[in-house]
Amino acid sequence: MQKKGNKYGTHRVIEPQGLLTQAAKKIDNTMECYSNEILCDVSALNIDSASFTQIYEACGKDLGKTEQMILDIVNERGKMQNPVTGSGGMFIGTVREIGEDLAGKIDLKVGDKIASLVSLSLTPLKINKIKAIHPEIDRVDVDAQAILFESGLYAKLPDDMSEELALAALDVAGAPAQTAKLVKPGDSVLILGGAGKGGMMCCYEAMKRVGPTGNVVALVICQEDADLLKSMNLCHHAIVGSATNPVEVLEKSLAVNGGKEYDVSILIVNVPACEMAAILPVHDNGTVYFFSMATDFAKAALGAEGCGKDVTMIVGNGYTKDHAEITLSELRENPQLKAYFEKKYL
Repeated sequence: MQKKGNKYGTHRVIEPQGLLTQAAKKIDNTMECYSNEILCDVSALNIDSASFTQIYEACGKDLGKTEQMILDIVNERGKMQNPVTGSGGMFIGTVREIGEDLAGKIDLKVGDKIASLVSLSLTPLKINKIKAIHPEIDRVDVDAQAILFESGLYAKLPDDMSEELALAALDVAGAPAQTAKLVKPGDSVLILGGAGKGGMMCCYEAMKRVGPTGNVVALVICQEDADLLKSMNLCHHAIVGSATNPVEVLEKSLAVNGGKEYDVSILIVNVPACEMAAILPVHDNGTVYFFSMATDFAKAALGAEGCGKDVTMIVGNGYTKDHAEITLSELRENPQLKAYFEKKYL
């Protein structure tokens, strides 16, 4: 008879006691499946962009050093949680064992291929070997195992697209799904980091939602990205600038919105110090959605106060209802976006 654990995984916490696994500094990554857990063989990690960028740059963009840092983090913490950003990512793998309390009661069976929809920052993980690192897409191919708790979210990998494509899309599933909830017909929407994977999906979703009277503006880092988004009809306007320069962003974004402030801004960049670029262009009672895990929420709160902005600020929750299906549906609806993702992320 298997031991039963806490549904949120607190039985895996080593230190400090009393915390959930995401907040804990170290968790138990012994790959023994409790009665209410799912054990998976993991083939790839998609490390969240802010985390991977920080690790890769800290290692001088040296793949050997990057590999060792990832192994060191997992060995020390029992999970893939960047100690600087606090964030993780997700995995794809195959179900190896289902605890007896869950067997027959969930829509999984041994052998199913799944993507985890909970962060690696709370997921017990044991890496046997890193096979390859793909820095351009933040992916790490591994021989590893992971545990999903009873409360853990997952998605079965679809039959109509490759594992790699599904992984790339599901890694940012919360962003386009939240965009679908936040954006209304006629809204003006500013998406900072519009040419990234999540940014493009947010742009597509925003274009669907604003209708003929809305305005979707993407901030990108170079003219090439601006031309790409326009050619794919993913925005009405693309402006070039750095989200770390809020005054520049404010001036350029207002110029393409008739001088008016925005209803919604979405921050989905992978570098810090971009909070005010998302806040300044939004009118009072508008909404600022911080999906970027590089966001400093103290800076956001104090910065909004300092410039007298009465805006609703939303933490980038990686989960919202039906987010996996919404995200995969985007790729099915837009063959051009799907083809671009296949070229870039496979």
